Amino acid sequence: MKIIQVTGRSNSGKTTFIKTLIPQLNKKGRVAVIKHLADHEYILEKGKDTTLFFAAGADISTGIDGDKSVVAIRNNSLDTILKLLKALGMDYVVIEGFKERNFKKIVIGDLQIEGCILRDPAVEDVVSSVDQFDTYN
Repeated sequence: MKIIQVTGRSNSGKTTFIKTLIPQLNKKGRVAVIKHLADHEYILEKGKDTTLFFAAGADISTGIDGDKSVVAIRNNSLDTILKLLKALGMDYVVIEGFKERNFKKIVIGDLQIEGCILRDPAVEDVVSSVDQFDTYN
């Protein structure tokens, strides 16, 4: 499973870049995205059963409709989530944020950081150099 980490300052275009990258990676395999929420908490929708189950103490609360599944996991460890995604058979995991982690990085904008292998690349550059990124075992 390849880890493609995308970092940059707030409002630098990371999300827009990742939205463009996902369809191209999908042509090569299964793709997951992890977003570091940093200092803003994700709020589960009030009053929904899955939220109530999670609030009651469930370690995992899942909702499934005709199109997708939504999962809330009482664990905020990046390593745990990476292990889960590997077990689910993902070929590529795009990580937005987690600057402190020691993965090879794409940097969007002027952020100076160790591990940068591509800066402000075209999506095609990422796809053609995907082998340069870290493999998660």
